[in-house]
Amino acid sequence: MTETRDVMIKRMQMRSMRRGIKEMDLILSAYAKRNLAAMDAAGLDLYDALLHENDQDLYQWVTGQVPSPKAYADLIADIAQTFQK
Repeated sequence: MTETRDVMIKRMQMRSMRRGIKEMDLILSAYAKRNLAAMDAAGLDLYDALLHENDQDLYQWVTGQVPSPKAYADLIADIAQTFQK
């Protein structure tokens, strides 16, 4: 059975809130709430893949401590920029 867009967004919002470390809970849940509904299918697929990454890695990418993989570079930059304001 294929997941509908609405179910996919709800699943990703929940996964964004229930991470491993509190910092990523806060960052990703706020980002998901603001952006997922407006994303196209490719953007949702990329964000879904990002949610499978390790929290410690994600935190270092978002904070600029370590460069993110090229596949996620634009998404990570968007997430990071959202929270630098």
